[in-house]
Amino acid sequence: MKKYFAILAQRSFGIRLGSFILFLCLPWLPYAALIYFLVDDSNLQTIVTMVPLAIWFFLFLPIWGKYVCQQKRIFEYYGLEFSRRNGVELLRGLAIGVINILILFSLQGIMGWLVWQEPSISLLKLILEGSLTGLGVALAEELFFRGFIYDELQRDYKPSVVLWSSSLIFAVAHFIKPLPEVIQSSPQFLGLLLLSLASAFAKRSSRGRLGLSIGIHGGLVWGYYIINVGKLIEYSGSVPTWFTGVNNNPLAGIMGLVGLTILTLWMRMSYRSKLSNL
Repeated sequence: MKKYFAILAQRSFGIRLGSFILFLCLPWLPYAALIYFLVDDSNLQTIVTMVPLAIWFFLFLPIWGKYVCQQKRIFEYYGLEFSRRNGVELLRGLAIGVINILILFSLQGIMGWLVWQEPSISLLKLILEGSLTGLGVALAEELFFRGFIYDELQRDYKPSVVLWSSSLIFAVAHFIKPLPEVIQSSPQFLGLLLLSLASAFAKRSSRGRLGLSIGIHGGLVWGYYIINVGKLIEYSGSVPTWFTGVNNNPLAGIMGLVGLTILTLWMRMSYRSKLSNL
């Protein structure tokens, strides 16, 4: 196995990525197929199948790092370091993400496009569940896309290619689903691309650390979770859905895209500013 990994380290990005996914998915696919066969509820299916996959990803990554990347501390190498600076950047990112969501929906409320409602469940429960969901999703996705994928691309390509390729892979990966669902959720593609670009610039502005990227991503998921699961808003229908978000998804609406564009430009400016000061 060590010899195979040594040979794999010399291969192209596509072969390395395909091999990693193969190693990751082969032990998991029979389990996932069984769950989809036995469990009818789609939300429960997702939780029960994706949590073991995430755990296996975290367990397999050090093996990949040691034998393919020649890095014994692969999590720190990818930017997931346990330091005060990274922690501060994580908190800053969470604030940016949550405030971004609050501004987005508050503006729509002021313009009369939605009406605020009483939460359907305990607000404290929403906040706690949302924080765990947001941080969990952000940690796994940022480590995979802005950690593993980003580094593998970096080995073969120049920075501009790495930036756009990793962002496109992130957006496309969210459409690995049945065709009817792909068609239904296609309007959110641009929003996912902008989110990935913002996260990539956040990583670059933090000198490779992932705290800010995880925070921004997690804060956006956290804020939206509270509003969506708590049923805190009801759209008035005074403007078309493509403006507020197709299928009530802010990533698929003009307002959400404007907000993500501003966030992406802000992160890009922050990166350029720090680059010029080096």
